[in-house]
Amino acid sequence: MSNSSKYFFRALGPMLALLIWNFVELDTSNKQVSLMAGIAVWMCIWWFSEAVSLAVTALIPVLMLPVLGIADCKNVSQQYTDSIIFLFIGGFMLAFAIEKWHLHKRIALKILSVVGTKPGTILFGTMLGTFLISNWISNTATTMMLFSAVFALIQETKKYITKNELKFASAMLLGLAFAATIGGMATPVGTPPNMYFFKAYKEAFPLNNDLTFLSWSKIGYPISLTLLLCTYTVLFLYFLKNKVEITIHKNFFKEEFKKLGKMSYEEKWVFGIFVSCIILWFTRSDILIGSFTFKGWNSIFTNPKFVDDALVALVAALLLFLIPSKQNKNESLLEWEDAKKLRYDIILMFGSGFALAYGFEVSGLSQWLAGSLAVLKGVPPILIIVGICCVVTLISEFASNIASIQLAIPVMIALQKELQVAPLFLMIPATFAASLGFMLPVATAANTIVFGTKQIEIKDMLKVGLVLDVIGIVIITLLCYLFLA
Repeated sequence: MSNSSKYFFRALGPMLALLIWNFVELDTSNKQVSLMAGIAVWMCIWWFSEAVSLAVTALIPVLMLPVLGIADCKNVSQQYTDSIIFLFIGGFMLAFAIEKWHLHKRIALKILSVVGTKPGTILFGTMLGTFLISNWISNTATTMMLFSAVFALIQETKKYITKNELKFASAMLLGLAFAATIGGMATPVGTPPNMYFFKAYKEAFPLNNDLTFLSWSKIGYPISLTLLLCTYTVLFLYFLKNKVEITIHKNFFKEEFKKLGKMSYEEKWVFGIFVSCIILWFTRSDILIGSFTFKGWNSIFTNPKFVDDALVALVAALLLFLIPSKQNKNESLLEWEDAKKLRYDIILMFGSGFALAYGFEVSGLSQWLAGSLAVLKGVPPILIIVGICCVVTLISEFASNIASIQLAIPVMIALQKELQVAPLFLMIPATFAASLGFMLPVATAANTIVFGTKQIEIKDMLKVGLVLDVIGIVIITLLCYLFLA
């Protein structure tokens, strides 16, 4: 971007915000709705144009929310230290250890030896594996779990790519993040919105017995698998088809894997901690399988809700700093020098996403967006689902998926009574739509993690994400109408 364009967009963001603050009245009874909308537009302009560093844009909420009287500085600042940020920190400490002892190369070569040497098959194999894991644990934990292996896979393959290395990296990283998000849709335990919906539905309609693990999966898997295939197709066509070539023979990666020989002492320890993290992430919360409940290990604590995935990542990080190395005398598997590579700009981006979501909530902007669904009264059922999906998807681009569904479910319950339709007809599409959010780096933690590699251009994420949001809305609408009408 030229300097003149950069300065234009730097001025455009706050100027549009000022115009909204002074001349737009979204809610006559609550001025803060327009104030928050102005902040969101300002941040979007700077995010999309990259007129300033993304980390600089991330500071806007902590500056403007208190200045405009939407929230006090203390509460906004606390959003920048959400537990997911510590999951990110702990997860990347584990990633640094995996990289330091070259375990990432071993994992990457093993994956490549199975999926083959074509860009398309490498992408599909990565996305399918991510999808299956994310059926059972959060998209954030899944992305953290597989990030090192996928990034190593990219580095290992780049050596043999004759053109468009960045396109291959972008496709792989976005494939990882998007497949992790999509995988969570398939089961009731795959993502927090699904779990919240189950709880809210049973509280609101205690006499209804039409919602079970199996009944959800019957619609969850068709929607998520269809969306996964569409996402793969979009990423393949946009980044890979006739654009990326890999010039190696088919058995190359199998031979390279054999050359690595046996795992070292350090690799075994890091791999053991890595696998333990996966198991603990899988089994932390209760898992409902039909009428049977598998009790999660967090039930041993006095307050199970106080223990989340971040604890697992931080314990893993602590162990890495404590377990001694044999190769490097008087050192541990991980030293603080190794951890200095941590991307603090991405931590700020994480925080700004939570702060923005908090601002949406306390200002009333989210409620205003959700309340706009009232205009759907009297329209055909399929258009009701389209409207619900569009509004919830828009909210989910700026707010967390759990915040999106927490806002949408009460509106769905109220709307269901007015429209006199089955509760699931409205609530299930809204729950699926809350997991959409492919356009912005801050839409999901998975997006933020992969965007932090600087291998993805914001314009590419925006274009691909917009297409996938639209495809997601269409798939959710058609299949929910087919299954629920």
